[in-house]
Amino acid sequence: MFNIVLVEPEIPANTGNIARTCSVTGCSLHLVEPLGFSIDDKQLKRAGLDYWRLLDIHVHKNMASFLETADPALLYLATTKGTRCYTEISYPQGAYLLFGKETKGLPAYLRESRPGQCFRIPMRDTARSLNLSNSVAIIVYEAFRQHNFAGLQPTK
Repeated sequence: MFNIVLVEPEIPANTGNIARTCSVTGCSLHLVEPLGFSIDDKQLKRAGLDYWRLLDIHVHKNMASFLETADPALLYLATTKGTRCYTEISYPQGAYLLFGKETKGLPAYLRESRPGQCFRIPMRDTARSLNLSNSVAIIVYEAFRQHNFAGLQPTK
């Protein structure tokens, strides 16, 4: 239903946790190179546990190659520099939810070219940012909530 895009992720455990979130929700995971680790990294696999078999994963050589495959109208950018709260966004099915690398976030050219598609997670002024995997989980579940958790089993 949704696409999670990690732009140049650096920490294997974060990507492993995000892979697990994608596996349990049915989201596709897009990794934009360069990566700060190997996809075969033990920490990456450990964080995703046995969920890798459920994962729909795509690796893109760079941002340009990713952008060739995605509908520009479906791009939504998570950034601490966004002016809109993530709950103010209506996430359509098939949306691409972009998250930047842990140390620098999304590239400025990307944010500046799509200011209306940028959003943020509220936090204290004195805090820099949330952990990447936590941020992804917050946004993914908000997007699914907006669609009544379609495709997921909300209760047993």
